[in-house]
This record gives sequence, structure tokens and C-alpha cells, in this order.
Amino acid sequence: MSGMATVIPLPRSYRESVTEMTEYVLPQHANALGNVFGGQIMAWVDLCAAITAQRHGGHMAVTAFVDDLMFENPVKVGEVVHLRAQLTATFRTSMEVEVSVTGEDLRTRRRWPCVHAFLTFVCIDDQGKPVQVTPLLIDCEEMQQSQERGAERRAHRLRRTTRND
Repeated sequence: MSGMATVIPLPRSYRESVTEMTEYVLPQHANALGNVFGGQIMAWVDLCAAITAQRHGGHMAVTAFVDDLMFENPVKVGEVVHLRAQLTATFRTSMEVEVSVTGEDLRTRRRWPCVHAFLTFVCIDDQGKPVQVTPLLIDCEEMQQSQERGAERRAHRLRRTTRND
């Protein structure tokens, strides 16, 4: 129906969509050295971030961009992978989600950094068309800075994707 106004969702706090996952590393997740496959970590990162994006946006969300991933330390069979995803910035039809991944040795409780990444998601409707994203609630200086840093990273991503090399 033309003439109907677009309803802009009310801003929502990042706290409402934080997602935490724990994965036990089994032999099928690992390479010949006993380290979890990088691709397996990437799949868990994407899944954790997608849940956060969909919780925040209230729509299906698809991955549009993954910033550079650097694997800092391995996680071995029998150890645990912890993932934590939270929304860092929103734009018109996209949002940025930050994911931190740590490993844990269950015997000693020692934890170490594994991967850190920013992912961009686009919310879509039932026809696969982008829809307006629920805005991020900017209720403190920390969230204002998070939104600003996210906008800077977004501008950098857009420059990278529009280069004519």
C-alpha cells in the first residue's frame, strides 16, 4: 500500500541481544595437529553474531561483511571455545556485531584470546529485501563512542569494497 508511513522501531539497548555460546572441541572440529579448524571457529563466530543481529533487529539477518580475522592462539581437542557477541553500531539497513572468542582449558580454568572480529549484517524481510534496522540505544558515552567507532569502520569497509584496483 503506497502512502503508508514506514514505522521506525524504537531504539534498543545492546544488552538485550548479547549472545554467549560455549562449544566443546571434539575430534571432528580439529585438524591433524589437534587444533580446531579456523573454518569451524569462523562458522561459530558467524552463528553467534547472527543470533545477536536477529535478536536486535527482529528480522532475519544475513552476513554482509566480516572484517579481517586473525587467529591469535589455537584451541585443541578437549578444550572449550567461548564466544561472546554484542551489537556495536547500527545504520539504516545494517548493523555491526563484535565477537570475541576465547579458549579454555577445563582442567586448569586457564583462558586465552583466540579470535576477535567485527561482522556486518543486513536485516531482510520475507522477500529478501533489506529493511530498516532497529536503532541502537545511545544511553551513555560508551555507547556513543561505540556507534562512532562503528561508523568509522563502516566507512573504511565501504572504501575497501568500492575501490577500482
